[in-house]
Amino acid sequence: MPAFDEKEYTQSLDLSIWKRLWPFCKPYRGIFLSVVAFNSLTALIDVALPLFQRYAIGHFITGKTLEGLGAYAALYLAAILVQALAVVGFGRGSMKIEMNLGRDMRRDLFRHLQTLSLSFYNVTPVGYLISRLTSDTMRIASILAWNLTDILWALLYVGGTFAAMLALNWRLAVPVILIVPVIAVLTWVFQDRILRWNRRVRKLNSELTGAFNEGITGAKTSKTLVIEDANTAAFTAQSEKARHAGVQAYRLNAVYIPLVLFFSTAAVAIVLLRGGQMTLDGALELATLSVFVSYAVSIFEPIQNTAANIAEFISIQASIERVTGLFDEKPQIEDSPAVKAEYGDVFDPRPENWPPLRGEIEFRDVSFRYPDGGDEVLSHFDLHIPAGTTVALVGETGAGKSTLVNLACRFFEPTSGQVLIDGVDYRERSQLWLHANIGYVLQNPHLFSGTVRENIRYGRLDATDAEVEAAARAVSADTVVAKLPKGWDSEVGEGGDRLSTGEKQLISFARAVLADPRIFVLDEATSSIDTQTEQLIQNAIDHLLKERTSFLIAHRLSTIRKADLILVVRDGRIVEQGRHEELLRRRGYYHTLYSRQFAEEQAAAALGG
Repeated sequence: MPAFDEKEYTQSLDLSIWKRLWPFCKPYRGIFLSVVAFNSLTALIDVALPLFQRYAIGHFITGKTLEGLGAYAALYLAAILVQALAVVGFGRGSMKIEMNLGRDMRRDLFRHLQTLSLSFYNVTPVGYLISRLTSDTMRIASILAWNLTDILWALLYVGGTFAAMLALNWRLAVPVILIVPVIAVLTWVFQDRILRWNRRVRKLNSELTGAFNEGITGAKTSKTLVIEDANTAAFTAQSEKARHAGVQAYRLNAVYIPLVLFFSTAAVAIVLLRGGQMTLDGALELATLSVFVSYAVSIFEPIQNTAANIAEFISIQASIERVTGLFDEKPQIEDSPAVKAEYGDVFDPRPENWPPLRGEIEFRDVSFRYPDGGDEVLSHFDLHIPAGTTVALVGETGAGKSTLVNLACRFFEPTSGQVLIDGVDYRERSQLWLHANIGYVLQNPHLFSGTVRENIRYGRLDATDAEVEAAARAVSADTVVAKLPKGWDSEVGEGGDRLSTGEKQLISFARAVLADPRIFVLDEATSSIDTQTEQLIQNAIDHLLKERTSFLIAHRLSTIRKADLILVVRDGRIVEQGRHEELLRRRGYYHTLYSRQFAEEQAAAALGG
């Protein structure tokens, strides 16, 4: 399978990339502030608890008295209760942040993807997009909600602990505090390597998701070609690359975390060694030593967790880069601000301002080459198509028949020249205005998960059941419904996989009919329908295309004899045009194609007889 040329990210840890998340965090800044407040309160109580211990040892144990024990116990329990409530508040706030941020990122990213041009989807694997929309957004939301607040708590706690230690005995505190710069140096040394390998892990996981998606969706093809072994070998090799990258990333973490652990543990050894000697010399109270030991032991976990969280933060930048990279994708075809202001866009349409569309199409000195470069497909091409004209495009597979239709439908725009709809350059009108007036029936149509009725109703969401059924009868799609166990309410499956290709085409055709468009495009729409069914819908096509501009991309030349204009495409260029009888009389390329196909059909009919 062809590899997707994913953009490489090589930038080191950069706060400007993290700032891209601010628009998503801004609506929840109040929750963030409450989480910080709860964290701060928790950290302060954590710092204060060893001081309770110091008082208990100094007053009750060393002083050998129980005076004030009740008040002490009440105050201690109150501190524990407040801390418990603060932890609950912190947990609730972080959970809200994670759920809301994840939802908002997925929603906005999906919305943005709807605005991108078809050319983007032609080169971007589905697995790559799924990985960005799901795993990356969830990881980012989780990191911001939990890891960030954990780091804030750790910084407050460690800072408060160091302040308390300095206040109690600065000579014993300084050696412990000096561990922090050591950990900072370790983080600086390791962060670039950890980030680089985690970028590779994310990229390989995206490719793995894409390979998995292709392996599942193409299962039928794989079985008919008997290439399960080859697919498995390719998937295994891809998995091995991802495993190797993951091992390298975790190997760096496996070195980084223990080093931090070692220096953190050294703090306890310093306190016990030096503090014990100072206590024996009478320079330090036993109660104070117990506090230092508690602090030295307790900072072990937050320092270790902070190191792990920083490593996680370093790794998550790769996910942020990929998600924001998708947001940075721009549609190749976009309405001007003036057009959007007057006619709206796909998310805020203003159909009341849309002019009626008759269907007259004119190509005026049009030249075109695809965005990825190469030779011009059309060069200074002129063509006038009156409203209501049926235009057929014929040619061998890969000749470029769809290019003209894609330009007429504004799925692509001319490199130079103009395409006029009803005498106006279609760039002066909304894309939505044009696309809402196009009915497109593909050779391999896509159906959405749901019922037959729901799939037809996508043509016009406010259509009644009676209108849906009438559209189906117009193209004989009701014959499909009659075979299904639950009739109109039968599920079609994911992508319509419970129906045959011919049945899906009939449903798709009914959907286009329900939309009542002014322009019809039939992209070899009858190529996968048996001869009997094709005859049933041919009469419907002849009736429905009346007074509508239509494009027929035909594989069977017998289906386009009645077309008003036939365009013969060869090697990406229109080499002949005219009506059926006229082109046959010229005895050119069209005559050759027609004669060859007629002979093939005759031979097939003879063999069938």
